Amino acid sequence: RSNGWAKVSPLNKSLTAGRGACLPESAVGWVRYPSGVSDLPTHNLIAWPDLPAAQQPLWPDPDNLADVTAELAQVPPLVFAGECDQLMGHLGQAARGEAFVLMGGDCAETFAANTADSIRARLKTVLQMAVVLQYGSRMPVVKIGRMAGQYFKPRSKPTETKDGQTLPSYFGDGVNDQAFAEAARRIDPHRLLSAYHASSAALNLVRAFTQGGYADLHQVHAWNQDFVRESEAGIRYERIAREIDNALAFMKACGADPEEFKRVDFYASHEALVLDYERPLVRIDSRTGNPYSVSGHFLWVGERTRDAGSAHLHFASLIHNPVGVKLGPTATPEDALALAETLNPDRIPGRLTFITRMGAGRVAEALPPIVEKVEADGHPVVWVCDPMHGNTRETSGGVKTRQFEDVTAEVHGFFEVHRSLGTHPGGLHIELTGDDVTECLGGIGGPQEQDLPYRYETACDPRLNRVQSLELAFEVAQRLEELR
Repeated sequence: RSNGWAKVSPLNKSLTAGRGACLPESAVGWVRYPSGVSDLPTHNLIAWPDLPAAQQPLWPDPDNLADVTAELAQVPPLVFAGECDQLMGHLGQAARGEAFVLMGGDCAETFAANTADSIRARLKTVLQMAVVLQYGSRMPVVKIGRMAGQYFKPRSKPTETKDGQTLPSYFGDGVNDQAFAEAARRIDPHRLLSAYHASSAALNLVRAFTQGGYADLHQVHAWNQDFVRESEAGIRYERIAREIDNALAFMKACGADPEEFKRVDFYASHEALVLDYERPLVRIDSRTGNPYSVSGHFLWVGERTRDAGSAHLHFASLIHNPVGVKLGPTATPEDALALAETLNPDRIPGRLTFITRMGAGRVAEALPPIVEKVEADGHPVVWVCDPMHGNTRETSGGVKTRQFEDVTAEVHGFFEVHRSLGTHPGGLHIELTGDDVTECLGGIGGPQEQDLPYRYETACDPRLNRVQSLELAFEVAQRLEELR
């Protein structure tokens, strides 16, 4: 308990299906979710059953936690139900093969990087990628940021040891601090409030950028003015930008200057991980009487928390936002079908997205039976490729990295599976930054292993820099163009 984690035990003997059916005493991170949250003023219509929940920090002071969650239950929403419904409609288009989803942003957001420059750089990267994808595919691109809520991270081990000192692992800025010091690693529920306020500030700025002129297609050249411009990907992008400029000038000469070209819809997403943050931020929609999460437009359940009968799946099944689930190489077709039945029993297009993270060497083998099973049962799933998490490795020096060629190999494998099955490759989910970091290796002129120390800045997993992100966008655009 002193390091912030509860002792593990199987908590629900009635669980009978999936990986959560028999939880061994040694299973890492399973704790009973504290009772009483459903008694908070805005939650008296919602019952939170006592279910096992993986990867939850054990807060040192329950009374302190209760004060924080009570405050979270009263704060204004970060997003609105109508926006979530609008996103679900766009995702429904992707499920039918009429749109493509681009989800991108930091692996783990930090309070220190929640600045105007950092937010603008990440937004600019997604906008540039979307231009490339939309130009190549000739279909709408649904733009979703991994931002304004990605302050929590699952960990393989609850503690970390350095030089003989053992401290709680870093679970994201919403729980504790990255610095390896006793005070920094202390589990602090007040950081939940800090995560909310940081997310609010980020969303305000994103809305200003996307609705106030920065995302105007006439600015397509302005997004390419820094270190990216002279790269090969930047030069290819500039050619597309010139063609867009010519098209816009022609349309204006014809008297057409649509408002749709001057702003974009941009949605916020994150992993629904720490339930002490997510549950208080559920609100009842006044229009419909349905519960929605107001912490983000789109929430997903991770590979480590998607067990049958878990509190995370119950949470995702309750809210009326569009939701996703990460599926790794251990997922079976039966797992996927059960998830679809649990999370989208009414088979609403756009409600459920499967984000597959198989790894470059496993995607051709692991993905087809899952897609076949779900599609044969008629579930309108959005299939999205996460080519990052299945391709992480350590260098000989113990530094976590990813090879760009492995990332692109999984993307091509994902497209090949859907081509062979006649199904729709619906989107891309990547960890990226707008900065010139040296965290992922390879790409045209990209960092090599000796370059990693130069700008290795991630709080958790390695991210593509903006040049690599653009290069990946061109690879995906080529595959989409082949589908036209």
